[in-house]
Amino acid sequence: MEFTWIATWLNTAFASFDFAIMNAMHSLAQTTGGILSPVMKGISLIGEKGLLIFLTAAILMCFSTTRKTGICLFGAVCCGALISNVLIKDEVARLRPFESGTIFKSWWQYIGAPFEEDFSFPSGHVTAAMSGMMALYFARGKKFLIPAVVYVLLMSISRIYLMVHYPSDVIAALLIGLFSAGIAYTITRNTYKILVKYQKIRFCSFVLKFDLRHLISHLLMSDSIQ
Repeated sequence: MEFTWIATWLNTAFASFDFAIMNAMHSLAQTTGGILSPVMKGISLIGEKGLLIFLTAAILMCFSTTRKTGICLFGAVCCGALISNVLIKDEVARLRPFESGTIFKSWWQYIGAPFEEDFSFPSGHVTAAMSGMMALYFARGKKFLIPAVVYVLLMSISRIYLMVHYPSDVIAALLIGLFSAGIAYTITRNTYKILVKYQKIRFCSFVLKFDLRHLISHLLMSDSIQ
């Protein structure tokens, strides 16, 4: 496959940086006898397509007290996916490390990581993790900072450990995720200001006050009366 000029530049400009970190990850795999491989595969699976974060956002949006956070979370992951998977991946068309025909392929085979078909730059898993966790931090405050950092760090390490992404793919994803979270938070905050201002309008009131718990409670009470 012919490389795009951007992919060629990435492979050249970050060659030493990427190799050093990936070599360290391979050494870690060898030192631990591959015992970390199932763990890294599990972490990577959790972040597949950002589904866990989407599910979390959907649950949060069901309750009035957490709806703002859920909307922010959902918007951040959608924004990150649009930027990384729709606008960038196919345009850059950077091959995965194990497809490059270099030593990375043998390292990937040693790990026994699954084959992934789409392009490498940037990492969709890390974009989703970063955008979701930073949105959670922006919306809910400092108490979520440490869990957010730990989750993003583990996701980033797992993708490099499995040899399915270059470290430079991960760095780009972190920046995109941070940007996406900032955009989502700004839009959500301004939208809620409008909703509060016009809360007398039925739609605005519904968005602000609807709560699944109240609906379930009402349905249970109706059933008990009958």
